[in-house]
Amino acid sequence: MPDLSLTPRTTLPDDATAAILLGRVWRPDRGGPAIVTLRGEDLVDITASFPTSRDLCEQADPAAALQAATGEPVGPLSAILANTPVDGRDRTKPWLLSPLDLQAVKAAGVTFAVSMLERVIEEKARGNPAAAAAIREEIGRLIGDDLSKLKPGSPEAMQLKEVLTAQGAWSQYLEVGIGPDAEIFTKAPPMSTVGTGFDAGLHPSSSWNNPEPEIVLVVASTGKIVGATLGNDVNLRDVEGRSALLLGKAKDNNAAAAVGPFIRLFDAGFTLDHIRRTTVTLTVAGEDGFTLEGSSSIAKISRDPADLVAQMIGPHHQYPDGAALYLGTMFAPIKDRDAPGGGFTHHYGDIVTIAAPELGSLTNRMKRTDACEPWTYGASHLMRHLAGRGLL
Repeated sequence: MPDLSLTPRTTLPDDATAAILLGRVWRPDRGGPAIVTLRGEDLVDITASFPTSRDLCEQADPAAALQAATGEPVGPLSAILANTPVDGRDRTKPWLLSPLDLQAVKAAGVTFAVSMLERVIEEKARGNPAAAAAIREEIGRLIGDDLSKLKPGSPEAMQLKEVLTAQGAWSQYLEVGIGPDAEIFTKAPPMSTVGTGFDAGLHPSSSWNNPEPEIVLVVASTGKIVGATLGNDVNLRDVEGRSALLLGKAKDNNAAAAVGPFIRLFDAGFTLDHIRRTTVTLTVAGEDGFTLEGSSSIAKISRDPADLVAQMIGPHHQYPDGAALYLGTMFAPIKDRDAPGGGFTHHYGDIVTIAAPELGSLTNRMKRTDACEPWTYGASHLMRHLAGRGLL
């Protein structure tokens, strides 16, 4: 059986001793969430200085502010990680949460050539995975599979658009993949993301779905990018393939936005350039013995991360509590699982691990959305909790 156990060695960045990490923990003794940072082997509660993750990220220098904050120890990271998976969780002891709270949760779509082509295939297959292989071959014949050097919105991209339109191969996904405007959508409401060790949700109406391993940038209300973490933008391929107007149903479901394990704040030793060079890896381990591995090099992204953030926030879109932006995925799994030519889809019980050397790993078990813990703790509950602690 796949293992969901979490340890500091498998969860933290490779250079964890140099990383400035921001997280959230549920504290049963306090009756609510706490803002924490890692100091040595322990998590330290700094909620008295910064009541929310949002508040810390709004500082002029979040990394310096976090390092200067004082607090009280919550417990060893090893014990808190061990208590995080819902199976066997002792609810009298702390467990790790998603590091996001009040931030808007946004996502950029179709930012890599490979995943862009898979979106075109989804659309043309109308949600039918059995038709995808033949369509994939035909699309590849028409436009190839390496568009990573094509700058979206450039004259060359517009020329390709004219050729594809003339051949009847144009798609709304190609429009956002190589056109001037990025696809930016709302992935989930604030406070609804799940962290590492949690169950992640698949809507039972879907029979063709996949993980989307991604970098998630954390952005202040000013538009400044202050840090990064990992995300799984769980996707229902058959639902979105039926119609792009069903994007909300395909993307925004209970426990379908996983983020974590921590936000690594930018400092002199860790910057956006490190993100531009990193590679995100994916592992899926099924209860049926199926395994799948893949990787997504951010260097192959079609739009620079800073450009995506600028298209998300600015004079025309404000987020007073900041935002978290999934950058999109290069990796669209197509390995056959259940039948030749059937491609990949999840089984309930799959363990999905998304990792990057600078950010650690995010691990979740896939379950039906109605079998995951329901989302019951929102912004109003957080405000009442913080008021009760005298922190507002």
